[in-house]
Amino acid sequence: MPASPAAGTFGGVSDCLFCRILEGDVPSEEVLATEGVYAFRDINPQAPTHVLVIPREHIESADTVEAHHGDVLAEMVLAAQRVARADGIVDGGYRLVWNVGDDAGNTVPHLHLHVLGGRRMAWPPG
Repeated sequence: MPASPAAGTFGGVSDCLFCRILEGDVPSEEVLATEGVYAFRDINPQAPTHVLVIPREHIESADTVEAHHGDVLAEMVLAAQRVARADGIVDGGYRLVWNVGDDAGNTVPHLHLHVLGGRRMAWPPG
């Protein structure tokens, strides 16, 4: 049985939407939960599979990642792989996206990895 969203939460920020999801204050559709990360379905999906993988530790963005975050970054990517397998999108392919800053479309200042798939993706994005 996966851990609850709040299990293992540390370093939360009270006005951060994703920290509030981790604390169980805001509902989410859980896809995967581990000690270090939590994955849930995006409420405004841009593809048939659109899942967000977030660290339980509050890290503002990929621009604030430091060397000591290496393990959690690896755990995020491994979780994304598990999500892709569970949703059956590995054979067709999937996209992993980290948005950094306003111009990139980042709207929640908590590191998150988008897992997108289930349809053909266009290039260039955006």
